[in-house]
Amino acid sequence: MESEFLERWLEEVLATPGLTSLGSLAEARRVLLDDALRAAPVVAAASGPVVDVGSGGGSPGIPLAVALPEIEFTLLDAQRRKVQFLERAARDLANVEVVWGRAEEQPLDTFAVTLAKALASPPVAAELCLPLARPGGISVLWVGENAEPEAVGRVAERLNAQLEEDREGLLVLRKLGPTPAGFPRRPGMAKKRPLD
Repeated sequence: MESEFLERWLEEVLATPGLTSLGSLAEARRVLLDDALRAAPVVAAASGPVVDVGSGGGSPGIPLAVALPEIEFTLLDAQRRKVQFLERAARDLANVEVVWGRAEEQPLDTFAVTLAKALASPPVAAELCLPLARPGGISVLWVGENAEPEAVGRVAERLNAQLEEDREGLLVLRKLGPTPAGFPRRPGMAKKRPLD
């Protein structure tokens, strides 16, 4: 049932305009499914609610929600049509809630885990995700080969967090205390004027 559900989801992502530039099911399986599931052990160890920030077509949130049915997931996206897709795609997943909104407007210090895959540059993704993580929680960022962990670490420090782990394309940031005053900045500011 799980594999059938995920295959159907991948086919729907590929068939829906504007969700991905990937061209084949094999490529989508590798990028949207297998790559998302690399974070499953980290997410499971954090044991608490998870938010996928800028969920888009549902990766990494949907594969992880299927793999970890005991954990509550929120799929957050600011674009209404992507939210409509997510609502359809996740309707059979009891542990998933879909929310239409911006990261900067969500409740602070709430989630055990925040996730960002293809949301923005890693420092910007860190700024958008960390305010949503509760003290002691983590943010997991999928990053490419050219990512600069030092830059992400500097942003994390400004947000009362630290770079805890750099594991082959996944950066894990640990929130050390409450979100500092002044964060999150106004919607759009993180991308317009990055901290680092």
